[in-house]
Amino acid sequence: MDFNVLVLGSGAATPTFARHCSAQIVNICGTRLLVDCGEATQTQLRQYHQKIQAIKTIFISHLHGDHFFGLPGLLSTMHLCGRQEPLTVYAPTGARQALELLFQVSATNIDYELQIIDIDVNEPTVIHQGKGFRVTAFPLRHSMPTYGFIFEEETPLLNLRANMRERYEMTNDDCIRVKQGEDLLLADGTVIPNSELTLPRRLPRRYAYCCDTAFDESLVPIVAGADLLCMESTFDTAFEAMAEERCHCTAAQAATIAARAEVGQLLLTHFSARYREIEQLLAEAQAVFPQTICAADGGRYYIAYKK
Repeated sequence: MDFNVLVLGSGAATPTFARHCSAQIVNICGTRLLVDCGEATQTQLRQYHQKIQAIKTIFISHLHGDHFFGLPGLLSTMHLCGRQEPLTVYAPTGARQALELLFQVSATNIDYELQIIDIDVNEPTVIHQGKGFRVTAFPLRHSMPTYGFIFEEETPLLNLRANMRERYEMTNDDCIRVKQGEDLLLADGTVIPNSELTLPRRLPRRYAYCCDTAFDESLVPIVAGADLLCMESTFDTAFEAMAEERCHCTAAQAATIAARAEVGQLLLTHFSARYREIEQLLAEAQAVFPQTICAADGGRYYIAYKK
């Protein structure tokens, strides 16, 4: 089953003609999730042929405008287009108050069931359980309460090898236990090892999203082993002091986290509008962690099963 990320916006702070503000669609286990919702996100959804009503849940990392200002308009459009399915938004404390006030002063009605759940965690915490996956939130070091997210498949059941059920006359209950990892006990007392009955298990895939954050080595064990790490790289090394002052990362710092966490691939995003070209950022990151690529608006990035 596909597990992929569609980048709707890869710019920082202010939109440009080439890069919109932060937003992504994470497609996991057949479910579409929206991560951050900067200005013009709904326009980008239409630009890249994404059905607005197909979004099941929204995750907002923090309430800076380039990650949040698109949300009121998107929620209103969902209402105007006749949404009936409930929608859950996970966001830092304050989002509910801001949305309620804006809807009140603008006389905006939301007829579908809208649930806004505050994110307030001090350590990695599972905040959402979906069909076949879970989402973990963790704090980032930024200038206001900010959270990263890990999207992870649940460990799948094992698959039976061909003809094993018939060979050992396995009942439905036998099959369930074997798929859960147990050995098979035959009527005569013979034990058939699980490894003989099942195919090797596919390891669950993990996608980690860290935007915005200052360089923080405490992220390493949290994102360790992620198949894909998406991390902000607002500045190049020449602006490292500014990055620290504004609680952002350079491309090289993002790559350092990726290298120490031994992730499969690093996806850089959240580029300052000062960079018309981002080759320098990519080069600085690849010098530290060669498996680095740069996000582009409209780019889709697939997360494959581990070999």
